[in-house]
Amino acid sequence: MVCAGDVMLDRFVHGAVERISPEAPIPVLRVREERVMLGGAGNVVRNIVALGGQCAFLAVIGDDAAGADVTRLLAAEPAVESFIGVQPSRRTSLKTRFIAGGQQLLRADEETIAPLAPDDAARLLADARARLAQAGALVLSDYGKGVLDGDVTQTLIALGRAAGVPVIVDPKGRDFTRYRGASLLTPNRKELAEATGLPTGSDAEVVAACEVVLESCAVDAVLATRSQDGMTLVTAEGLVVHLPAEALEVFDVSGAGDTVIATLASALAVGAPLPEACRLATLAAGIVVGRVGTATVPAADLLAAIHHQDLSASESRIVAADEALERVGRWRRQGLRVGFTNGCFDLLHPGHVSLLHQARAACDRLIVGLNTDASVQRLKGPTRPVQSEMARATVLASLAGVDLVVLFDADTPLDLIRCLMPDVLVKGADYTEETVVGAAEVKAAGGRVLLATLEEGHSTTATLARYTGRPTRGGSA
Repeated sequence: MVCAGDVMLDRFVHGAVERISPEAPIPVLRVREERVMLGGAGNVVRNIVALGGQCAFLAVIGDDAAGADVTRLLAAEPAVESFIGVQPSRRTSLKTRFIAGGQQLLRADEETIAPLAPDDAARLLADARARLAQAGALVLSDYGKGVLDGDVTQTLIALGRAAGVPVIVDPKGRDFTRYRGASLLTPNRKELAEATGLPTGSDAEVVAACEVVLESCAVDAVLATRSQDGMTLVTAEGLVVHLPAEALEVFDVSGAGDTVIATLASALAVGAPLPEACRLATLAAGIVVGRVGTATVPAADLLAAIHHQDLSASESRIVAADEALERVGRWRRQGLRVGFTNGCFDLLHPGHVSLLHQARAACDRLIVGLNTDASVQRLKGPTRPVQSEMARATVLASLAGVDLVVLFDADTPLDLIRCLMPDVLVKGADYTEETVVGAAEVKAAGGRVLLATLEEGHSTTATLARYTGRPTRGGSA
């Protein structure tokens, strides 16, 4: 894919507020951590790469420290081919967010808002022309800083159309006619209202405003993002699709629009129908707003979300390791203790239920690590598991005491335990602390190990032996 637009550097300053300044009625932030990441059009590129795509990135930065950080971060992305012009008179856009207790206290912006110099604009267009022949989509990420001002936008749209690729635009400002001829515009509710002068409160009002944009801008479709009300797709052919919001919990909306346009472009680039691409974008947005900062949505997390849609509501607790790590971070910020146990859980029996009950009683949130089918087969032989990994995960996720289920493919959950680092690690009393996988790591991090009392006479192995009349290889899980 080709992405052009306003790149930014997002800087996050995390700390704690413990007192009010004696100099003025303002909080004093004790800084504990600082980090930087690509923002603006750069965050679109990060999301494309997270979904498995490759991207040629066209942008302009200043000759400054923030610009150097942008260059360094892009160099660390092997799937990104960067064509970044440096304009000495330009200040690289830098947004600094000061955060305490999970809440933003202040945002400070440093930036230049001005059109590109003629030489920089010509260079950007030449790079776009050269790369579009191999591209599956063109993304224009307009943050109103000037990279897409003037004739640049119209020329890029014409180049994309001539190359036969969809041109997706995240618009800014009141004049959407600048994007005439694009394939798809993705304004949010406020932007749509400002560009059309129409109300956008109800479904009908949003559709009417989108139709005005379709007519005045000669675009193929408009996808209006509407926060808690989801998204609405309206096409020039008369198709109207209302997509409900998928977010379970909203923690940070920074960069959600970038995730939407990146997911749309990635799906359209591989030939997905527009309504299906919009549904994927809705899912991706629902994931990213539950994360901190300008986050991305890896393909594995989006696939997990698709699984969740197809299964019952309880199965939304079945997540990939990255999503589990996000949840753990959120729980810890709320002061909650996180517990972990693991097993094959092939045929759920009272022994399993007792173990899970004891585990949940020892913590505030319980994560169950579940061996995949391949892992179970290696451990217990070719006749196991009896139930597939999704069937086992679904049963576990339906239990009230289980907060998350995470599949792991290794023979042991050591890597998963190191990733999540629970406060309480739970196994059955047929183990000792010395033989519990991950016990040393958890204890070294300040956690503890709980050996749960076993229910006598209950095991999957014994149950299968009774059914088949012969011993079954493997342990009690």
